[in-house]
Amino acid sequence: MWAYEMSFYQIYTLGFCGAPFENDGKLEHRILKVIDWIPHLEKLGVGAVLFNPVFESDTHGYNTRDYRKIDTRLGTNEDFKKVCKALHKKGIKIVLDGVFNHAGRGFFGFKDVLEKRWDSPYKDWFNISFDGNSNYNDGLWYEGWEGNYDLVKFNLRNPQVADYLLESVKYWIDEFDIDGLRLDVAYCVESDFLRRLRYETGNWKEDFFLMGEMIGGDYNRIMGDDLCHSSTNYECYKGMFSSFNSMNMFEIIHSLLRQFGPENWTLYKGKHMLSFVDNHDVSRIASTLNNPAHLKLIYTLMFGMPGIPTIYYGSEWGEKADKSQGDPALRPCFDKPQWNELTDHIAALCKGQKGSNALNYGGFKSLVLTNRQCVFERETENDRVIVAINADDQPYTAHFDARAGRATDLITGNMVDFGGGLEIPGYTSYLLQI
Repeated sequence: MWAYEMSFYQIYTLGFCGAPFENDGKLEHRILKVIDWIPHLEKLGVGAVLFNPVFESDTHGYNTRDYRKIDTRLGTNEDFKKVCKALHKKGIKIVLDGVFNHAGRGFFGFKDVLEKRWDSPYKDWFNISFDGNSNYNDGLWYEGWEGNYDLVKFNLRNPQVADYLLESVKYWIDEFDIDGLRLDVAYCVESDFLRRLRYETGNWKEDFFLMGEMIGGDYNRIMGDDLCHSSTNYECYKGMFSSFNSMNMFEIIHSLLRQFGPENWTLYKGKHMLSFVDNHDVSRIASTLNNPAHLKLIYTLMFGMPGIPTIYYGSEWGEKADKSQGDPALRPCFDKPQWNELTDHIAALCKGQKGSNALNYGGFKSLVLTNRQCVFERETENDRVIVAINADDQPYTAHFDARAGRATDLITGNMVDFGGGLEIPGYTSYLLQI
């Protein structure tokens, strides 16, 4: 699977393109802006772009109106085809956000129900009671996602709904040649629908990638041979920044051992979860970390641990934003990409990951663990990488059996000697390939 061997770049499309929050119905060709960023993506070395919702919606993209039309605020289907062709020409894969649990109040089927009530052919597409009323005073009750009534929950047990959504996915593959999907709130989506989606997409396009959003609980509920290939790893997202802020590396290493460790009972051994330090729903990592000197280190940790490392647009140069400022603050429009020392570091990590079988497929073994330092090993039959992180401002000497005298740091390209222990300067991280 191609997705297991590269890093992802996440774009919240409506924000990235500077679209107004409310759908004003005015056609603007904003999506073409992505083409201007392709040189930046190439320099960074990412392998895939994950686009948050691009289809016609009421406001933020997750309240979809039309699953087969690019949002008017972003442009036309032809515009998006140009974007996809330009990305594919540079070898960059395309993953779209599939919002299958719910639609917007502007979705054509729901509008038909509001107009025709019992006589609407779409009345069984949703969970509706004509005996109640809604927050919008529709004269009928319907189920909204987690109490949000601008998000009208689909009845995915209705074959017509499943057919419509699957036909839409086939349309995206045929028209835009997309390579995969992120499934919004996959933990709410019927598992029978997920199985059918996996089966059908695998037939339509070999190696079509499915990744599901899962916040808590057992990620195996949506991930498996007949379900999604991958799931968001929120446990390690929290564990990463919390470990640095509390100077307690035991927290993240505990999670990684629980998920991927050498014992037979570990939960997700051999699985490839989506790793991230921030995204469109949470505070930017530069605002979350207490110590700016930990920024480079947390990215090394993300690229070094098992999973598919994901960079949220703007965070590669240390952009700040706090969730308390509201979602729009997390999803801004930048005139052009920036580049600094952090971006250099992340580009080196992307390059290092691409050239390492161990970082993509290796197991996980902890070698040294203190409150402020961690050293762990990723190994496959033909490759071995030792990941070393010193979160302290003072140098640290790590003693462990490296089974080698020297190694190459994939971040800098420098040779590192293990004689007398591994010397790690303050606020330094290594990806040591042996």
